Amino acid sequence: MYVLIVGGGKVGDSLAKALSIGGYDTALVEKEERIAEKIAEELDHVLVVNGDGCDPGRLEDAGIARAQVVVAVTGDDEDNLIICQLARDTFGVPRVIARVNNPRNEITFQKLGIDTVSSTTIITKLIEEEATIGDIFTLLALKRGKLSIVEANVNAKSPVANKTIKEIKLPEDSILASIVRDNQVMFPKGDTLLLPGDSIIALSKIEQENALRETLLGKE
Repeated sequence: MYVLIVGGGKVGDSLAKALSIGGYDTALVEKEERIAEKIAEELDHVLVVNGDGCDPGRLEDAGIARAQVVVAVTGDDEDNLIICQLARDTFGVPRVIARVNNPRNEITFQKLGIDTVSSTTIITKLIEEEATIGDIFTLLALKRGKLSIVEANVNAKSPVANKTIKEIKLPEDSILASIVRDNQVMFPKGDTLLLPGDSIIALSKIEQENALRETLLGKE
């Protein structure tokens, strides 16, 4: 499977690394020359193209014509929308996924038939499922129902920092689904210790989302 990522920030870089390690044929388009050069040096097996991902010519340089999946993870929702529409409508890419930075824009993306995600872990899961079973039943589907996905980055001041899972009292109907540590995905157990720098993916009922965030991150 050939996966084209547009956006070389933290999410795009981590995603490219994870997919490359997983054996996927991966390319990445990044607008900033300095960032593109850095990623190219670090990821030998990833094709890195320096240029604007909204430019069809740059997408062609990155091999979009043979891509099965295009993932737009820039920090600009408008760019991500344009990239996904170009990929699907102009180049006929069968699967497009967009990162949404502002939750208010999520409905717009979904009305246009574009899957939206906000986490490297969830994006990777979507791509893996497309490659293996050809069907989408993921945390994304849950988010469209009655569950909410919460991503929390643990720092030294977080209430859960340096505590084990069993020491944390989560709100009712909430669970910790995964932990990303040093670009590795971990599935938490009772004795798993949460450390500063961990990225937590948690699930809760929509009405418990704020309480879950407060448990993990403290009061804002």
